[in-house]
Amino acid sequence: MTATELKAKSPAELREQLLALKKEAFNLRFQQATGQLENTARMRAVRRDVARIMTVLNQQAAAAAN
Repeated sequence: MTATELKAKSPAELREQLLALKKEAFNLRFQQATGQLENTARMRAVRRDVARIMTVLNQQAAAAAN
């Protein structure tokens, strides 16, 4: 997922996607704690995707405030 793809989405879509990613991050942490996590790189990717979405949401909020 790229920032340009995210900028084209509405804030509601971004929040929905953010919620799904946070659920996935929780499940990955749970799998890691129980020793079932196979793809450890996915945790990093999910964290970065969450950060990208939060950045775009904050940029859109700042643009709307001006």
